[in-house]
Amino acid sequence: MPHRKILMLALLLPGLALAADDCPPFNNTITGGDYTNPEHRSRLDVVERFHFTPQVERLERGQSGYIGGDIGYTLEHFPNHHRALTSLSRLALREKSSRPKGSKYTIECYFDRAIRYRPDDARVRAIFGSYLLALGQQDAALAQLEEAARLEPRNATNQYNLGLVYVLKQDYPKAREAAKLAYELGFPLPGLKNKLVAAGQWQN
Repeated sequence: MPHRKILMLALLLPGLALAADDCPPFNNTITGGDYTNPEHRSRLDVVERFHFTPQVERLERGQSGYIGGDIGYTLEHFPNHHRALTSLSRLALREKSSRPKGSKYTIECYFDRAIRYRPDDARVRAIFGSYLLALGQQDAALAQLEEAARLEPRNATNQYNLGLVYVLKQDYPKAREAAKLAYELGFPLPGLKNKLVAAGQWQN
């Protein structure tokens, strides 16, 4: 997957405490499934051709109504669809609403469903962390980004984003540790290092 960003992150609390009636678990494994499972990828064709189109992903226009409805439809078939979760996060931030127009559930519910369905999907947690950080919820964002890094410790982007949050929280020893690993793994952007240098916390 290509690196994506939500606001200043390069690109995420375990499941949220939501009422079951308001946020039912995902159970559509007939026409949907796991976005990361190659055996389920063939079911993506209809969803992405008629709902999660490039125009929807770029938040330009909906295909069957509101953009939020098309993204929500996609997530009702593939709850951990990484690109759809990223687009929904951007839409929620743009509309300044946790439930964008046309969405069946809140964005927190969509992330909760994805995490309950695939708790080991590090990418979902990374995207959620980016969204939470954009809202200024540093502690909640940190919990998700730490879990993403735990699940995929050799993912350079996870380590880089985690390091950025540690800098925000002025936890410089952990920030240096994350930065060292991110750069050892080949992360190309110098932003994290520059922040540590500016704080007098970089060690060669």
